[in-house]
Amino acid sequence: MPREAEISQNERDFVLQALAEGIRLDNRILARISAEITAPFPDRKFNGIFTISTELSPMASPAFESGRPPTEQETILSRLLEKAVRRSNALDTESLCIISGQKVWSVRADVHVLALDGGLVDAACVAVVAALQHFRRPDVSVEGEKVRVFSLAEREPVGLSLLHVPYCVTFSLIGEGGGVVLVDASALEAKVSGGEVVVTANKMGEICQVAKLGGVAADAVELLKCVEQAVWVVRGVHKVVEDALKRDAERRDVGGLMKELRAENDR
Repeated sequence: MPREAEISQNERDFVLQALAEGIRLDNRILARISAEITAPFPDRKFNGIFTISTELSPMASPAFESGRPPTEQETILSRLLEKAVRRSNALDTESLCIISGQKVWSVRADVHVLALDGGLVDAACVAVVAALQHFRRPDVSVEGEKVRVFSLAEREPVGLSLLHVPYCVTFSLIGEGGGVVLVDASALEAKVSGGEVVVTANKMGEICQVAKLGGVAADAVELLKCVEQAVWVVRGVHKVVEDALKRDAERRDVGGLMKELRAENDR
């Protein structure tokens, strides 16, 4: 019988280290948010900076190789995330301003694809948006042109200000004329897809983006149905993410530390 490819030593060490830290590697995407104080762009003195970086490594799929130019799939992923999250003004960049024209917060979202198992754009968007809602930056105070950054022990960290919460929903058009439409197609189903429609919306039903990918033509009526279905899916995803963030906040607030810090800040 044919044998499966053996796990490499690097993969073995990575899995064991993750498990030792209480992390399960059964998800598709890892998103990490970081922030640092920097100077704003000269033409946007009142706005902070927000960037999104994506990485598809050989760990996600043997089709990707390190150190080579981005593939078409990586380029499409970066472009769709950019339009869905950053260009839709999901993050309020004005709230990232510390001193106009001098110091602002620069927020960066690093997206790492762990497993290419279908629904790449949708999963990556959920990861970025959830990570932005979960992230807390250090609190700061300003005296003249002097900025003081407080530690966690001194002040409760501050969440980011989101103007809305967008999510992507991908519809795969399969069969002659795209007669079969699937949501969250698996990697195998995606291989037989003749095209895709990506709809970005928020829970209020506002449409942020509609992108058509691939050669199969999308019927106008079917496209409207996809948009309606996307709004319904987004509201469900929003509820799942919201509940998960609440559970995580309760789990992290061991002994009421955050409550004590809030009370101390109020005083």
